[in-house]
Amino acid sequence: MISKAMTTAINKQINAELYSSYLYLAMSAYATNIGMKGTAHWLFVQAQEEATHAMRFYNYLNDQGAHAVMEAIAKPPTEFKSVLAVFENVLKHEKHVTALIHNLVELAAKEKDPATGVMLQWFVTEQVEEESNATEIVGKLKLAGDNGGGLFMIDKDLATRLFAPPPDLTLP
Repeated sequence: MISKAMTTAINKQINAELYSSYLYLAMSAYATNIGMKGTAHWLFVQAQEEATHAMRFYNYLNDQGAHAVMEAIAKPPTEFKSVLAVFENVLKHEKHVTALIHNLVELAAKEKDPATGVMLQWFVTEQVEEESNATEIVGKLKLAGDNGGGLFMIDKDLATRLFAPPPDLTLP
């Protein structure tokens, strides 16, 4: 049985994941507004992916007989200095989410909750991928600098990202 402390922490994580989705949606709107449609697409897909992360936690609480509680989502920033600034924010945010996941892993160990610990391993692996993707894009944007051709190529590459709902994610 999942503890009250673990339930509270996972509910906070649901809110953090929904904020992530909201943040990436705001970034996507910014990119659309400045004409970077490939970047906007990549960020929109990222927003969808983050929403599925929230649903994984939501479903897990339901499976454990706990109560998922939805809280208000904070307003994300809506303006950025550049596409590079957007992805530097993505990387900073993903590092923050990684720290949140690691805190949940520590709490699961403290609460002697191996089921939650096992569930969280998917997120530990996912965060390695999230940080790696953001780091790669930041690196490419730094290499391109203010070169319009380089930015065009990166934007075109970002437009190829696909979203596929995870097959193991079911609705209640």
